[in-house]
Amino acid sequence: MNSEPLLLATPSGDALELRPEGPWTAANVLKLDALSRSVWTAVDRSKAVKLDMAGVSELDTLGAWLLEKLSRRAASSGRAAEVVGIADNFSGLMDEVRQVNRHNPEPAPVPNPLLDRLHDLGKSTVDAREDITIFLRMLGALFMSLIGVLRRPRSLRLTSLVYQLYRIGWQAIPIVMLITFLIGAIIAQQGFFHFRRFGAESYTVDMVGILVLRELGVLIVAIMVAGRSGSAYTAELGSMKMREEIDALSTMGLDPVDVLILPRVAALIIALPILAFIGSIAALYGGGLVAQFYGDMGPAIYIARLHESISVTHFEVGILKAPFMALVIGIVACSEGLRVKGSAESLGRQTTTSVVKSIFLVIVLDGLFAIFFASIGM
Repeated sequence: MNSEPLLLATPSGDALELRPEGPWTAANVLKLDALSRSVWTAVDRSKAVKLDMAGVSELDTLGAWLLEKLSRRAASSGRAAEVVGIADNFSGLMDEVRQVNRHNPEPAPVPNPLLDRLHDLGKSTVDAREDITIFLRMLGALFMSLIGVLRRPRSLRLTSLVYQLYRIGWQAIPIVMLITFLIGAIIAQQGFFHFRRFGAESYTVDMVGILVLRELGVLIVAIMVAGRSGSAYTAELGSMKMREEIDALSTMGLDPVDVLILPRVAALIIALPILAFIGSIAALYGGGLVAQFYGDMGPAIYIARLHESISVTHFEVGILKAPFMALVIGIVACSEGLRVKGSAESLGRQTTTSVVKSIFLVIVLDGLFAIFFASIGM
C-alpha cells in the first residue's frame, strides 16, 4: 500500500478511469489538491468517468470532499460518472459528503420598484413618528424638571450650569466671531460687486444689516452650535449610556434629566442668544471693513447708512429665534445621546444623526419664524 497519495488516470476511448491510492487525508492537502487539479482537463474531455476507490488506504473529510468534487465535475453537463470500490469503513463518510451543497439556493425574487418605494415611505413615516414621540417626551421631561427647579430653586445644579455655559458659550466666542466676520465680509463684497453695475452700492449696507440681524446671524451661529456643542452633548451622554453611568444615577435615586440634561439645555438657551448677538456684530464689522476697502465707503457713512436701514425690530426678530433654536438643538442632542446602544458604531451613528437632525430642524424653524413674522408685519 502506498504511503504517499496517488491519482492514476487511465483513458480508454472517450472514457476515463481514475484510481486514487494511498492516504487521502488533510496531512497531504497540498499534494492532494495538486493531484485533483492535474486531472481536471482529462475529466472535462471525457464523456464518462469511473472513480475506483479500492486503493484508498486512509480517508478523511478533506480527501472525501476532493474525490466528491471530481465526481461532480465529471457528472456536470450530463456526463456519466460512476464511483466504485468504496471500502465499508469509508462508505458512511462518502454518503455524508455527497449531501453537501446539493440543493441550489433559490433565486432571489425580483424586487418590485413600486413596493420598494412604498416600503421606504412607510419605514420613513414610522421613523418620523418615533422621532417626534421621543422629542415630545424629552420636552415634557424637561418641563417637569423645570417645574421642580422653580419649586425648589436650590435643586438647580448651578455648578454644572456655569460649567456648560463656559464650554458652549465662552469657549465658542472666537470661532463664532471668526466665521460670522468672514460671512459678513463675503456678503458685503458680493453686494458691492453686483450693485455697482446699477449704481446702487449704498444698498449693500441695507442688505448686510437686514440679512445679518434678521436671518444669517442667528442661523449661522445656531448651525455652528449644533455641530460643535450638540455633537458633544450626544457623544457625552452616549458614552455615559455605554458605561451604564446613567443607569447608575437612576439606581441612586437621581433623575438623569435633572442631573445631566437640564443644565445642558439651559446653558444652550442662555448662551445661544449671546453668541448670536456677538456673531451679528462681528458680521456687521466684517461688512464695514469690506465697505471701507472694497467699496470706498468710510466708517461714518457705513454706520449712518446702517442707522437708516435697520431698526430694533430687525434685531428683535433675530434674537427671538435664538432660544427656540437652542431648545431644539438641546433636546435633539440629548435624546440622541440616550438612544446610543452598547457599541462605538452606535455612538458614531447617533452623533451624526444628532447633528443632521439639529441643523435640519434649525433651518425649518427659521423658515417657520420668517413666515410668522412676515404675517404679523415684523
